[in-house]
Amino acid sequence: MSSDDPASNVVLREARAADIPQMHRIRLAVRENRLTSNAITEANYLPAIGQWGRGWVVERDGMIVGFAVGNIETGNIWALFVDPDEEGRGHGQRLHDAMVSGLWANGFDRLWLTTQPGTRAQRFYEDAGWICTGEVERGEVRYELARR
Repeated sequence: MSSDDPASNVVLREARAADIPQMHRIRLAVRENRLTSNAITEANYLPAIGQWGRGWVVERDGMIVGFAVGNIETGNIWALFVDPDEEGRGHGQRLHDAMVSGLWANGFDRLWLTTQPGTRAQRFYEDAGWICTGEVERGEVRYELARR
């Protein structure tokens, strides 16, 4: 990539414990699927990326601008969020593809997630081939993705 390419300073990599403060900053900054309580704190991220899950981050110019976490025990997408100032640059798709590939590598035939209805996230997952399987608790909708 040339130095004029805006993607030339973009790096996708696995998440590390040192990334957690920036990941949580992004989680608190999103405009949709916002946290309404202190149910998720920085302490929740460590097992999510190091025990029962695996995480990925996108960095641009050394700053984390998005992250994704998948549960390697259940096939659940725990998180996929992009800094609102960085939306529309393909970071979400990069994270999605890395996370889905990582979960397929763990032997899953079907992945699942929940999200709030009527959001851009819902459209994002539908565009990526996820199928809505119905409403679940708290009014969220469940999506599943089958291995092709």
